[in-house]
Amino acid sequence: MSRIIFCDFDGTITKSDNIISIMKHFDPPGWEPIKDQILSREISIREGVGKMFATLPSELKKDITEYVVETAEIRGGFGEFVDYTKQAGIPLNIVSGGIDFFVKPMLAPFHLEDHLYCNGSDFSGQYIRITWPHACDEYCSNDCGCCKPSLIRKLADQDAEKIVIGDSVTDLEAAKLADLVFVCGVYLEEKCLELNLPYKRFTHFDEVISYLKQTEEVISR
Repeated sequence: MSRIIFCDFDGTITKSDNIISIMKHFDPPGWEPIKDQILSREISIREGVGKMFATLPSELKKDITEYVVETAEIRGGFGEFVDYTKQAGIPLNIVSGGIDFFVKPMLAPFHLEDHLYCNGSDFSGQYIRITWPHACDEYCSNDCGCCKPSLIRKLADQDAEKIVIGDSVTDLEAAKLADLVFVCGVYLEEKCLELNLPYKRFTHFDEVISYLKQTEEVISR
């Protein structure tokens, strides 16, 4: 049996959610009620993220990018995790509800460009416009933005062991399709417990590497 990994970016590869961090730092008017509507699932992720970024002027692109690169902290062991998956021949896909203009600079040192799936951005107008190159397929009606379950259906062989790594609301639908979920956030852990989804909690990517090594022989049989 083969393995394939789908790993979230904000709050998972990075220790905090960069979209929330951006909004708190630049504090555009009206962003907090939109955030609350997303978390309560009153509006879709796609609608909410689009609305939040539409409150930020396009001229802030450079400032926002520099802020994320300077302040976001990569979770421990991520570099070693990337190296291990390459050595072991395990496809590692980064599936992110984040936006290309800050996700790509953060991930540049890890050379994952060919396996990065995130939302796009347009700065041609007065305010930032988010674009959606990985929208929901015909099997998903959640208006996800970057639709992680759609990407799993597109990229994973049916008989592959699907491992999802995440923390929050944007990872829930992907977690439902996973054989195992690695969780580093309270929201996703609560949902895994509620829905009886198989999961392991982690705080450092070394813990994920250890699991992959320990179970490597079983998978390869």
